[in-house]
Amino acid sequence: MEVSRRTVLAGLAAVPAVSLLDSNIQPAAAAGAPDVKLSWLEGKPTTAAVTTWGTPWPKGAVPANQSFALKASDGTDVPVQSWPTAYWPDGSLKWSAHAIAVETPAESYTLGAGTATAPARPVTVKNEKLYVDVDTGVIRTRIRKSGSEVVSQIWRGDVLIAHKGVLVNLKQDKIAETEEGGAVRERYESDVQKVTVEQAGPVRAVVKVEGRHKSRKGMTWLPFSIRLYFVAGAENVRMVHTFVYDRDGQKDYIAGLGVRFSVPMRDAAYDRHVRFVGEGHGAVSEAVKGITGLRRDPGAAVRAAQIAGTKLPDPSTWDQRVTTRLQYIPEWGDYSLSQLTSDGFTVRKRTKTGFGWVPVDQGKRASGLGYVGGVSGGFAFGLRDFWQRHPTQLDIRNAATDEAEVTVWLWSPDAGAMDTRFYHDGMGQDTYPKQLEGLNITYEDYEPAFGTPYGIARTSELTFWALEATPSAARLGDLADQVRTPPQLINPVDHLVSTRVFGGLFSPVDRSVPAKKAIEDHLDFLFDFYRGQVESRHWYGFWDYGDIMHTFDEDRLVWRYDVGGYAWDNSELSPDLWLWYAFLRSGRADIFRFAEAMTRHTGEVDVYHLGQWAGLGTRHGVQHWADSAKQQRISTAAYRRFYYYLTADERTGDLLSELVDSDKTFLVLDPLRKIRTEPYTPDPHALSIGLGTDWSGLAAAWLTEWERQGPKADVAKAKLLGTMETIGAMPNGFVTGSGLYDLDTGRFAPVTEKIVSVSHLSAMFGEVEICAELIDLVDMPKFEAAWLQYCRLFNATRAEQTAECGAHFGNLILRQGHARLTAYASVRLDRDDLAARAWKEFYTGDGYAPTLPWTAEDVTSTLNPTEAAKWVSTNTTALYGLSAIQTLALIGNQIVNP
Repeated sequence: MEVSRRTVLAGLAAVPAVSLLDSNIQPAAAAGAPDVKLSWLEGKPTTAAVTTWGTPWPKGAVPANQSFALKASDGTDVPVQSWPTAYWPDGSLKWSAHAIAVETPAESYTLGAGTATAPARPVTVKNEKLYVDVDTGVIRTRIRKSGSEVVSQIWRGDVLIAHKGVLVNLKQDKIAETEEGGAVRERYESDVQKVTVEQAGPVRAVVKVEGRHKSRKGMTWLPFSIRLYFVAGAENVRMVHTFVYDRDGQKDYIAGLGVRFSVPMRDAAYDRHVRFVGEGHGAVSEAVKGITGLRRDPGAAVRAAQIAGTKLPDPSTWDQRVTTRLQYIPEWGDYSLSQLTSDGFTVRKRTKTGFGWVPVDQGKRASGLGYVGGVSGGFAFGLRDFWQRHPTQLDIRNAATDEAEVTVWLWSPDAGAMDTRFYHDGMGQDTYPKQLEGLNITYEDYEPAFGTPYGIARTSELTFWALEATPSAARLGDLADQVRTPPQLINPVDHLVSTRVFGGLFSPVDRSVPAKKAIEDHLDFLFDFYRGQVESRHWYGFWDYGDIMHTFDEDRLVWRYDVGGYAWDNSELSPDLWLWYAFLRSGRADIFRFAEAMTRHTGEVDVYHLGQWAGLGTRHGVQHWADSAKQQRISTAAYRRFYYYLTADERTGDLLSELVDSDKTFLVLDPLRKIRTEPYTPDPHALSIGLGTDWSGLAAAWLTEWERQGPKADVAKAKLLGTMETIGAMPNGFVTGSGLYDLDTGRFAPVTEKIVSVSHLSAMFGEVEICAELIDLVDMPKFEAAWLQYCRLFNATRAEQTAECGAHFGNLILRQGHARLTAYASVRLDRDDLAARAWKEFYTGDGYAPTLPWTAEDVTSTLNPTEAAKWVSTNTTALYGLSAIQTLALIGNQIVNP
């Protein structure tokens, strides 16, 4: 499917606009929801599947209150639960979210207008004064509204499968610096403070549990937010676990962080089983009391039953030489699987506390799934990204007693304490001039006390199954696959393109002509290269997984992991956007999963969620929180919106909501404090805010709140439209560089002079994409003219810049990344000369040239064999990817050969 420039222009012109002054928009006359064929991201699951996804709708096409029906590819009706997640300014539906739980997945599904079929066993919720009960039709779960238990009981029928579900944390007072050094650990458990029912069925129920971790002495830390997901007919509970680190990293260390349940053990010891799934479907499969391999044989049928995990015949039927000696067979009550690196796990067991551990086996990458229970029921537990987010651990304790204890460790206590201390002593950089000199050598923007993790967060995904019996090997493998790769339904690329969401800046992958094929091949090379670097360079770990490195060291043939601002990328120049746009136009599963991991990381770890810098992110550095540049360009909602709308993930929705008031951060931190030449004191009525990386981050948050119709939608809309109007009124618009913003009015102060202050970074952190959306949504000619002026002139000649703005823009870089701005202007203004210029800028700008080798070389001199492409840098990769994708979408029909 080729989208011509003329077609794009016509589509933009035909978009219904919302007037700035029209605050009471009525829903448009909607034509109804078109049918959308949905497919599985990784292909049809082989077992029962639960999934939630989002589908976009064209502007004005679907009423806000539209109901939806779902059909499987064989024509059968499928129960579906639907809810709105965003609206167009005319009141019509923009994004809807949907959830299904299917016992036997179909190849595909069709979503359309209609009345949803009710599930045979709907999930129900009873919200009582002291607790919430959720019944899926298969399992019942009780969540108490206070106390230590985040999940009190899980029953299957009348059988209690698990109870006393708590969050557990080990806090350590210091980091041992010598081999003799010891440290004191103290245990904390969850303290529930608030429980909210967010959805109550019939297909999907969501319960949010909030609180802090609390010690026996009453001390608290580590705020948490837990969401529990239940679906009709399901035998599992999904948990999305978020905690916020509320210490400065110099004391109070996390030595263990996990989720713990007690599991009643009703069966005879020889009918109790432990399972851990390693790589693939291979598993440790053992009984608490093993009756195989003995000196005396109980009988083939008895041994076969124990291996299968089914109930053994009555011992009276065994060879009595075994039956009479059962008391002498050890009972192995404790098991542990520790994944302390991305490439190694160990399994060990012991009979009970106080006795020696016996090694079981080792492997590389465990699935993160375990089980304990027996023939009358058991408990399976899994942690997603288990080896990627090492150090992790699965513990089973006391399985030989009446009650086993299961702990899924997000941070393994075997790994030592989490070291969050800043990595150097400042090296004398106690003044701004010295810090700027440091920036000039290591590219690190250092400032005392700024390299703190206080307020960063991490979100993990767990699943717990209440099973009626020990699962078969095949069933266990299916559960492990669900933990590794949860099923996900996606929309067809053509539908995503036709709805013009996310600015309409992407088109389907197209190799129809040689010039386009060459660019597509280059885009594939770049993604495949980075995916390979994650693996061979081991960009894994609890805080690190999901990020990539910034710059390569051509001499050491490693990435500059230890050199100031050249280390972790932290979203610099928008690789997040590159990946999501790459997925939208291709539907590729590998790109989706890469972007998903990056969104989980950058939205949590690289952004502050507590404290004075809440709402700001940290610039790239050796540690994700190390750099002193705390800015909107990293925390921007522009990077999170994709995942939220495509999956309806509530935690990502929280992150978007957090940012609505982030304009207030400019009161506590001046982004330009080190380079200002004139005195400046933050004034709530005259805050200096950049029109590039600052405003684009604020605008993305305000737009998202407005279209989601969140609790602050009216305020967000007023601020968004107010800043747009006042930017448009500036004589030089975006070229002005910054403005004085009033927190109360949500507007910039009037500017009467033509001011020129242009940075190559201004538009490269989501501003291109947000402005494209805003111009699609809001009829404000002066704002559009201001943006198009910036788009036209950034890569223009100095003479052209001076003639229009009164001065040229100086020495600018990132011209290839800005070629897409020229392409956008060419479409909006219907100018073929700008289209031709855009392709020239793309090919001959200061980024990746067509004449580069576009290959990587094998490297064997580093610690592990890998590949190197010395000409690759992440800044250039992200901008090349975005410029290629968007320029192809805008003016692909006018492509020229390089």
